[in-house]
Amino acid sequence: MSKGGEMVLGQYEVGSFAVFAYLVGDEETGKGLIIDPADETKMLIEEAKKFGIEITYIVNTHGHVDHIMGNAEMKRRTGAEIIIHEAEEEWLVHTPSYMLDMFRAQPSPPADITVKDGDSITVGDIALEVIHTPGHSPGGISLHRDGVVFTGDTLFVGSVGRTDFPYASWEQLEHSIRTRLYTLPGNTVIYPGHNYGFSPSSTIDDEMLNNQFVRG
Repeated sequence: MSKGGEMVLGQYEVGSFAVFAYLVGDEETGKGLIIDPADETKMLIEEAKKFGIEITYIVNTHGHVDHIMGNAEMKRRTGAEIIIHEAEEEWLVHTPSYMLDMFRAQPSPPADITVKDGDSITVGDIALEVIHTPGHSPGGISLHRDGVVFTGDTLFVGSVGRTDFPYASWEQLEHSIRTRLYTLPGNTVIYPGHNYGFSPSSTIDDEMLNNQFVRG
């Protein structure tokens, strides 16, 4: 857990699929959100309470089951509103039953709020800019604030999201990375959606130099 100025930031590997969930909160007002609460929701809520943060939003970077499977319990425990990109709204509530069974997942409640490119998600005085980064999924988003970007399954440390799923596109993914992420300041810290790399975070400069799939 770290504090960047007035922003509380926690990164947590949860569940069996190396998903990173994130706590983002405003230290001053005590308001916060959880990005991709894939599992271990009780622990995430307890972590938020340790830092005096009330979870008011659940933000999904996309609608794949491994990232949304904690939504129902998180919403039940906190009353937080679910936010997702408008292109993923239907996917959120139509996860095939065989996928739910495979992941032993609860279906997600519907979105309370949908967003699009350029919108802001605000908790207290902390605003995260929504960057539409399709490719891994049509409504995939990254969330940016000065110095940090949460990239979901678009960009990992040393790798990128898969594009062999239905409605995925390598061309879109590469375009998203090159034009929406690699155009951010080079010292921007990348916080990915899975712990698949040699470290839990990276920077734009490091990925442009070293990412084996998309170099700058």
